[in-house]
Amino acid sequence: MGVISCHPDLPGVSDARVAARGRDNGVVHAAAVCFDLHVPQSRSLKAKRGVVRPIVDGLRHRYRLSVAEVDHQDQWQRAAIAVAVVAESNGRLRQVLEQVERYVAAAPDVELLDVSTAYLEPEDG
Repeated sequence: MGVISCHPDLPGVSDARVAARGRDNGVVHAAAVCFDLHVPQSRSLKAKRGVVRPIVDGLRHRYRLSVAEVDHQDQWQRAAIAVAVVAESNGRLRQVLEQVERYVAAAPDVELLDVSTAYLEPEDG
């Protein structure tokens, strides 16, 4: 099956890819953020899951992000949630990260202990 060109000057390349390349020279704006949480009222893993699951699902559905519980799965009162964000610009990336942090911090029945963010750095080349 062949590739259908959406851009007359570049066979096999869509308009969206050309626009993205022209807008920011093909740079990817991405970050991973990890939230360390305390669930003080939890007395079981099931209770913790009942508090953490709505946060994870809410982030997935509201912001359409990749989200996972990544640590402390065997502890009743601790949880770590990681979120991956990719955006069209650095400004938008930071905006989404701020919104996500506010969402997690405002979640009921959890205390936000720490937030760590790692940015994808483009290769020089």
